[in-house]
Amino acid sequence: MLLEQTEFFDTTAKTVAAKQSVNVASVPQRSPFRYPGGKTWFIPELRRWLAQTSRPHLLVEPFAGGAIVSLTAVMEDLVDNALLIEKDPMVAAVWKTIIDGNGEWLAKRILNFDLTVPNCESVLAVKDVEGKEEGFRTILRNRINHGGILAAGSGMLKHGEGGKGIASRWYPETLAKRIRAIDAVRHRLTFVEGDGMDLMDAHKTEANTAYFIDPPYTAGTKGKRAGNRLYVHFQLDHERLFNLAGDVEGDFLMTYDDDAEVMEMAVSRGLRVCKVPMKGTHHRETLELVIMPARSQFS
Repeated sequence: MLLEQTEFFDTTAKTVAAKQSVNVASVPQRSPFRYPGGKTWFIPELRRWLAQTSRPHLLVEPFAGGAIVSLTAVMEDLVDNALLIEKDPMVAAVWKTIIDGNGEWLAKRILNFDLTVPNCESVLAVKDVEGKEEGFRTILRNRINHGGILAAGSGMLKHGEGGKGIASRWYPETLAKRIRAIDAVRHRLTFVEGDGMDLMDAHKTEANTAYFIDPPYTAGTKGKRAGNRLYVHFQLDHERLFNLAGDVEGDFLMTYDDDAEVMEMAVSRGLRVCKVPMKGTHHRETLELVIMPARSQFS
Protein backbone atom coordinates (compact mmCIF):
# COMPACT_ATOMS: atom_id res chain seq x y z
CA MET A 1 0.00 0.00 0.00
CA LEU A 2 1.30 3.43 -0.94
CA LEU A 3 0.32 5.11 2.31
CA GLU A 4 1.51 4.40 5.82
CA GLN A 5 -0.53 5.27 8.92
CA THR A 6 0.57 6.50 12.32
CA GLU A 7 -1.50 7.91 15.18
CA PHE A 8 -2.08 11.67 15.26
CA PHE A 9 -3.65 13.50 18.23
CA ASP A 10 -5.72 10.44 19.23
CA THR A 11 -7.13 7.24 17.81
CA THR A 12 -10.01 9.00 16.04
CA ALA A 13 -7.66 10.85 13.70
CA LYS A 14 -4.84 9.48 11.59
CA THR A 15 -2.05 11.07 9.69
CA VAL A 16 -1.04 9.53 6.38
CA ALA A 17 2.38 10.31 4.97
CA ALA A 18 2.73 9.58 1.27
CA LYS A 19 6.16 8.67 -0.05
CA GLN A 20 6.09 11.47 -2.60
CA SER A 21 3.79 14.20 -3.82
CA VAL A 22 1.98 13.91 -7.14
CA ASN A 23 3.54 15.25 -10.32
CA VAL A 24 0.58 17.29 -11.59
CA ALA A 25 2.03 17.26 -15.10
CA SER A 26 1.11 13.56 -15.23
CA VAL A 27 -2.59 14.27 -14.52
CA PRO A 28 -4.95 15.08 -17.43
CA GLN A 29 -5.96 18.75 -17.33
CA ARG A 30 -9.71 18.84 -17.96
CA SER A 31 -10.83 22.16 -16.53
CA PRO A 32 -10.81 25.37 -18.59
CA PHE A 33 -9.87 27.31 -15.46
CA ARG A 34 -6.60 28.23 -13.83
CA TYR A 35 -7.82 28.03 -10.27
CA PRO A 36 -6.17 29.08 -6.99
CA GLY A 37 -6.28 26.04 -4.74
CA GLY A 38 -7.09 23.70 -7.64
CA LYS A 39 -7.17 19.98 -6.95
CA THR A 40 -5.22 18.51 -9.87
CA TRP A 41 -2.71 17.12 -7.36
CA PHE A 42 -5.53 15.18 -5.68
CA ILE A 43 -6.72 13.23 -8.72
CA PRO A 44 -4.76 10.00 -7.99
CA GLU A 45 -6.28 9.94 -4.47
CA LEU A 46 -9.73 10.58 -5.96
CA ARG A 47 -9.37 7.56 -8.22
CA ARG A 48 -8.32 5.36 -5.30
CA TRP A 49 -11.20 6.65 -3.17
CA LEU A 50 -13.88 5.99 -5.76
CA ALA A 51 -12.39 2.58 -6.57
CA GLN A 52 -12.80 1.63 -2.89
CA THR A 53 -16.35 3.02 -2.66
CA SER A 54 -19.56 1.44 -3.93
CA ARG A 55 -20.01 3.17 -7.28
CA PRO A 56 -21.87 6.42 -6.54
CA HIS A 57 -24.86 7.31 -8.66
CA LEU A 58 -24.07 10.96 -7.99
CA LEU A 59 -20.95 12.88 -6.99
CA VAL A 60 -21.75 16.25 -5.40
CA GLU A 61 -19.08 18.97 -5.46
CA PRO A 62 -20.48 21.77 -3.25
CA PHE A 63 -17.63 24.21 -3.96
CA ALA A 64 -17.00 23.35 -7.59
CA GLY A 65 -14.62 26.12 -8.68
CA GLY A 66 -12.64 24.66 -11.57
CA ALA A 67 -14.42 21.31 -11.00
CA ILE A 68 -11.44 19.12 -11.93
CA VAL A 69 -12.68 16.44 -9.51
CA SER A 70 -16.19 16.15 -10.95
CA LEU A 71 -14.94 16.34 -14.53
CA THR A 72 -12.40 13.58 -13.93
CA ALA A 73 -14.91 11.36 -12.13
CA VAL A 74 -17.40 11.59 -15.01
CA MET A 75 -14.91 11.45 -17.89
CA GLU A 76 -13.16 8.42 -16.40
CA ASP A 77 -16.55 6.81 -15.67
CA LEU A 78 -15.93 6.56 -11.92
CA VAL A 79 -19.44 7.83 -11.14
CA ASP A 80 -22.73 7.94 -13.04
CA ASN A 81 -23.37 11.68 -12.74
CA ALA A 82 -21.99 14.78 -11.04
CA LEU A 83 -23.62 17.83 -9.49
CA LEU A 84 -21.49 20.99 -9.57
CA ILE A 85 -22.43 23.84 -7.24
CA GLU A 86 -20.80 27.27 -7.26
CA LYS A 87 -21.77 30.55 -5.62
CA ASP A 88 -19.45 32.87 -7.54
CA PRO A 89 -21.56 34.31 -10.41
CA MET A 90 -18.55 34.68 -12.71
CA VAL A 91 -17.51 31.05 -12.34
CA ALA A 92 -21.16 30.00 -12.51
CA ALA A 93 -21.51 31.77 -15.87
CA VAL A 94 -18.89 29.45 -17.39
CA TRP A 95 -20.50 26.25 -16.14
CA LYS A 96 -23.99 27.39 -17.15
CA THR A 97 -22.71 28.28 -20.61
CA ILE A 98 -21.20 24.85 -21.20
CA ILE A 99 -23.71 22.63 -19.41
CA ASP A 100 -26.72 24.49 -20.86
CA GLY A 101 -25.53 23.68 -24.38
CA ASN A 102 -23.41 26.65 -25.45
CA GLY A 103 -20.03 24.94 -25.14
CA GLU A 104 -19.37 25.01 -28.89
CA TRP A 105 -20.19 28.73 -28.99
CA LEU A 106 -17.72 29.34 -26.14
CA ALA A 107 -15.00 27.26 -27.82
CA LYS A 108 -15.37 29.25 -31.06
CA ARG A 109 -15.50 32.58 -29.19
CA ILE A 110 -12.14 31.73 -27.61
CA LEU A 111 -10.61 30.50 -30.87
CA ASN A 112 -11.67 33.61 -32.75
CA PHE A 113 -10.67 36.18 -30.14
CA ASP A 114 -7.70 38.37 -31.04
CA LEU A 115 -5.81 38.55 -27.75
CA THR A 116 -4.40 42.06 -27.38
CA VAL A 117 -4.40 44.33 -24.35
CA PRO A 118 -6.79 46.85 -26.00
CA ASN A 119 -9.18 44.04 -27.03
CA CYS A 120 -9.14 42.58 -23.51
CA GLU A 121 -9.75 45.99 -21.95
CA SER A 122 -12.62 46.61 -24.36
CA VAL A 123 -14.33 43.30 -23.56
CA LEU A 124 -13.88 43.65 -19.79
CA ALA A 125 -15.05 47.28 -19.73
CA VAL A 126 -18.60 46.43 -20.86
CA LYS A 127 -21.12 46.62 -18.02
CA ASP A 128 -24.09 44.37 -17.21
CA VAL A 129 -23.05 41.46 -19.41
CA GLU A 130 -24.98 38.25 -18.81
CA GLY A 131 -25.23 34.72 -20.10
CA LYS A 132 -22.69 33.09 -22.36
CA GLU A 133 -20.76 36.32 -23.01
CA GLU A 134 -20.14 36.59 -19.25
CA GLY A 135 -18.88 33.00 -19.41
CA PHE A 136 -16.36 34.06 -22.05
CA ARG A 137 -15.32 37.13 -20.04
CA THR A 138 -14.73 34.96 -16.98
CA ILE A 139 -12.43 32.63 -18.93
CA LEU A 140 -10.64 35.68 -20.34
CA ARG A 141 -10.13 37.21 -16.86
CA ASN A 142 -9.03 33.88 -15.45
CA ARG A 143 -6.43 33.43 -18.16
CA ILE A 144 -4.96 36.94 -18.33
CA ASN A 145 -5.06 37.97 -14.65
CA HIS A 146 -2.25 37.36 -12.16
CA GLY A 147 -2.63 33.84 -10.78
CA GLY A 148 -5.98 33.38 -12.50
CA ILE A 149 -7.58 35.43 -9.70
CA LEU A 150 -11.10 36.69 -10.38
CA ALA A 151 -11.59 38.69 -7.17
CA ALA A 152 -11.57 42.48 -7.27
CA GLY A 153 -8.13 44.04 -7.26
CA SER A 154 -6.44 41.49 -9.49
CA GLY A 155 -4.90 42.91 -12.66
CA MET A 156 -3.65 41.70 -16.01
CA LEU A 157 -0.26 40.10 -16.36
CA LYS A 158 2.44 42.51 -17.50
CA HIS A 159 5.46 40.28 -18.08
CA GLY A 160 4.14 36.76 -17.58
CA GLU A 161 6.10 33.65 -18.48
CA GLY A 162 9.02 34.27 -20.80
CA GLY A 163 7.90 37.87 -21.27
CA LYS A 164 4.71 36.76 -23.05
CA GLY A 165 2.49 38.98 -20.93
CA ILE A 166 -1.23 38.26 -21.16
CA ALA A 167 -0.57 35.48 -23.70
CA SER A 168 1.34 33.45 -21.09
CA ARG A 169 -1.71 31.35 -20.16
CA TRP A 170 -3.92 31.92 -23.19
CA TYR A 171 -4.04 28.63 -25.09
CA PRO A 172 -7.11 28.92 -27.33
CA GLU A 173 -6.81 25.50 -29.01
CA THR A 174 -6.29 23.76 -25.67
CA LEU A 175 -9.17 25.63 -24.04
CA ALA A 176 -11.48 24.83 -26.94
CA LYS A 177 -10.53 21.15 -26.74
CA ARG A 178 -11.28 21.02 -23.00
CA ILE A 179 -14.60 22.80 -23.40
CA ARG A 180 -15.66 20.45 -26.20
CA ALA A 181 -14.72 17.44 -24.07
CA ILE A 182 -16.94 18.76 -21.26
CA ASP A 183 -19.71 19.45 -23.73
CA ALA A 184 -19.57 15.79 -24.81
CA VAL A 185 -20.46 14.61 -21.26
CA ARG A 186 -22.72 17.48 -20.22
CA HIS A 187 -25.74 15.13 -20.15
CA ARG A 188 -24.12 13.61 -17.04
CA LEU A 189 -23.43 16.98 -15.42
CA THR A 190 -25.82 19.23 -13.54
CA PHE A 191 -24.91 22.73 -12.44
CA VAL A 192 -26.55 24.80 -9.71
CA GLU A 193 -25.59 28.38 -8.90
CA GLY A 194 -26.08 28.64 -5.17
CA ASP A 195 -25.04 27.59 -1.69
CA GLY A 196 -23.20 24.28 -1.67
CA MET A 197 -24.17 23.51 1.91
CA ASP A 198 -27.88 23.89 1.14
CA LEU A 199 -27.50 21.32 -1.65
CA MET A 200 -25.58 18.97 0.66
CA ASP A 201 -28.47 19.21 3.10
CA ALA A 202 -30.95 18.39 0.33
CA HIS A 203 -29.07 15.22 -0.68
CA LYS A 204 -27.88 14.05 2.75
CA THR A 205 -30.23 11.06 3.03
CA GLU A 206 -29.08 9.53 -0.28
CA ALA A 207 -26.77 6.62 0.51
CA ASN A 208 -25.59 6.31 -3.10
CA THR A 209 -24.43 9.93 -3.29
CA ALA A 210 -20.78 10.82 -2.62
CA TYR A 211 -19.36 14.25 -1.86
CA PHE A 212 -16.07 15.91 -2.61
CA ILE A 213 -15.88 18.95 -0.34
CA ASP A 214 -13.12 21.49 -0.92
CA PRO A 215 -14.00 24.91 0.52
CA PRO A 216 -11.68 27.65 -0.79
CA TYR A 217 -11.38 29.14 2.68
CA THR A 218 -9.90 27.92 5.93
CA ALA A 219 -11.33 27.91 9.43
CA GLY A 220 -8.06 28.56 11.23
CA THR A 221 -5.30 31.11 11.40
CA LYS A 222 -3.02 29.27 8.97
CA GLY A 223 -3.60 27.76 5.55
CA LYS A 224 -5.68 29.64 3.01
CA ARG A 225 -5.33 32.99 4.73
CA ALA A 226 -5.47 34.66 1.34
CA GLY A 227 -9.03 33.48 0.75
CA ASN A 228 -10.40 37.01 0.95
CA ARG A 229 -7.93 38.05 -1.76
CA LEU A 230 -8.35 35.04 -4.05
CA TYR A 231 -12.08 34.39 -3.92
CA VAL A 232 -15.21 36.52 -4.24
CA HIS A 233 -17.06 34.42 -1.65
CA PHE A 234 -14.56 33.67 1.10
CA GLN A 235 -16.70 33.52 4.26
CA LEU A 236 -18.04 30.18 5.39
CA ASP A 237 -19.73 28.65 8.44
CA HIS A 238 -17.19 25.87 8.96
CA GLU A 239 -19.01 24.41 11.97
CA ARG A 240 -22.15 23.99 9.85
CA LEU A 241 -20.12 22.37 7.08
CA PHE A 242 -18.63 19.81 9.47
CA ASN A 243 -22.06 19.11 10.94
CA LEU A 244 -23.50 18.54 7.48
CA ALA A 245 -20.62 16.27 6.51
CA GLY A 246 -21.27 14.23 9.64
CA ASP A 247 -24.95 13.89 8.72
CA VAL A 248 -24.68 12.67 5.12
CA GLU A 249 -25.42 9.00 4.57
CA GLY A 250 -23.12 8.71 1.57
CA ASP A 251 -19.33 8.71 1.62
CA PHE A 252 -17.35 11.94 1.45
CA LEU A 253 -13.84 13.32 1.28
CA MET A 254 -13.15 16.83 2.52
CA THR A 255 -9.89 18.69 2.00
CA TYR A 256 -8.54 21.51 4.13
CA ASP A 257 -5.23 23.17 4.82
CA ASP A 258 -3.24 21.60 7.64
CA ASP A 259 -4.61 23.61 10.58
CA ALA A 260 -5.10 22.82 14.27
CA GLU A 261 -8.60 24.32 14.41
CA VAL A 262 -9.74 22.23 11.45
CA MET A 263 -8.24 19.14 13.06
CA GLU A 264 -10.12 19.88 16.26
CA MET A 265 -13.44 20.15 14.41
CA ALA A 266 -12.81 16.82 12.70
CA VAL A 267 -11.65 14.98 15.82
CA SER A 268 -14.56 16.28 17.90
CA ARG A 269 -16.95 14.66 15.42
CA GLY A 270 -15.10 11.35 15.30
CA LEU A 271 -13.96 11.77 11.71
CA ARG A 272 -10.85 10.20 10.19
CA VAL A 273 -8.11 12.58 9.14
CA CYS A 274 -5.16 11.95 6.83
CA LYS A 275 -2.33 14.21 5.77
CA VAL A 276 -1.38 14.09 2.11
CA PRO A 277 1.54 15.97 0.53
CA MET A 278 0.92 18.37 -2.32
CA LYS A 279 3.03 20.76 -4.35
CA GLY A 280 1.63 24.25 -4.49
CA THR A 281 2.83 27.52 -5.92
CA HIS A 282 6.52 27.56 -6.85
CA HIS A 283 6.56 23.74 -6.32
CA ARG A 284 6.70 24.17 -2.55
CA GLU A 285 5.58 20.94 -0.89
CA THR A 286 3.01 21.22 1.90
CA LEU A 287 0.64 18.88 3.70
CA GLU A 288 -3.11 19.03 3.24
CA LEU A 289 -5.75 17.43 5.46
CA VAL A 290 -8.09 14.87 3.92
CA ILE A 291 -11.10 14.21 6.14
CA MET A 292 -13.60 11.36 5.81
CA PRO A 293 -16.24 9.55 7.88
CA ALA A 294 -15.03 6.91 10.32
CA ARG A 295 -16.94 4.27 8.32
CA SER A 296 -15.09 5.09 5.08
CA GLN A 297 -13.24 2.21 3.42
CA PHE A 298 -10.66 4.58 1.96
CA SER A 299 -7.10 3.87 3.10
